[in-house]
Amino acid sequence: MAAPARVLVVDDSPTMRGLITAILNSDPEVRVVGQAGDAIEARAAIKQLNPDVVTLDIEMPNMNGLEFLAKIMQLRPMPVIMVSTMTHRGADATLAALEIGAFDCVGKPSPGEGRPFGDLADKVKAAARSQHRRGVAASAGIDPASAAPVSDYRVGRKIVAIGSSTGGVEALIAVLQNFPRNCPPTVITQHMPPTFTKSFAERLNRLCAPVVEEAVDGARLEIGKIYLAPGGDRHLQVVNASAPSCRLVEREPVNGHRPSVDVLFDSVAELAGRNAVGVILTGMGRDGAAGLLKMRHAGARTIGQNEKTCVVYGMPRVAHELGAVEHQFPLGSIGEEILKLTAARKEGLE
Repeated sequence: MAAPARVLVVDDSPTMRGLITAILNSDPEVRVVGQAGDAIEARAAIKQLNPDVVTLDIEMPNMNGLEFLAKIMQLRPMPVIMVSTMTHRGADATLAALEIGAFDCVGKPSPGEGRPFGDLADKVKAAARSQHRRGVAASAGIDPASAAPVSDYRVGRKIVAIGSSTGGVEALIAVLQNFPRNCPPTVITQHMPPTFTKSFAERLNRLCAPVVEEAVDGARLEIGKIYLAPGGDRHLQVVNASAPSCRLVEREPVNGHRPSVDVLFDSVAELAGRNAVGVILTGMGRDGAAGLLKMRHAGARTIGQNEKTCVVYGMPRVAHELGAVEHQFPLGSIGEEILKLTAARKEGLE
């Protein structure tokens, strides 16, 4: 049996430290080896204890979580899971942390929440197993800040559907910054807490040439627009063959997720068939693998992120093993490959 994942819990609240510690220690495959109330204590504890994973609060005295995370990634890169308030401000800070190199994020529980930090232990175990490195984009050999969309792209008739989870913030930025202003209609499900997806859509909209927005029920899919599934209690589907549109549906979680990548991919397979491209990026678990297989069986072209550039080679691995992935590519090549598969010249429309 593998040794338990060793965790350092960093939070300025003794109550929150105690809650996180109790939840993690209830899993036999996780062991909290230390606690710290601020960055100064945490720095000493990391040197002394050499933990596998750190959980890190964003708002702390002396040095905030973002500043401390940047120092960790610069001086001693290791898996860090951010613990954030479920507010717009907290979401913005958490997204910045994920871009700096945090492994994943969890939201602080609301008063009376029945199962706080529900999947934190699973994230810690995945983080401990991962070969975590600073920045997915850096490991893929690209610089998202300098990525330039192609200028001679002529959009065809295809819809693009993308699914991602852990590591998906950096991965999506790397892919979408290659998209031109007239990109194909693109729908995305990224596993993310409620309130975070709106901030993430706004962030993508500032960074990318196309318009990026949080999907709303009934929104028509248009060239030059990217639609991100809102986190919360609904799944994103694409419906109406004559005028493809977003539909947000209230259903139970699928594969433990809501929104679920499988639900999105299933709808695109049924609606668009061969007039679609499916892409599965880094993430824990298997969500999206079966749906991507349905897309391929329906005639869609399918792409998976390769193991070397994934923060967690989970979802793409399962999809590859099922035969759902037509080709695997490193992250730095995926945006270009999507454009090749959706360009008008590839469909004989010139």
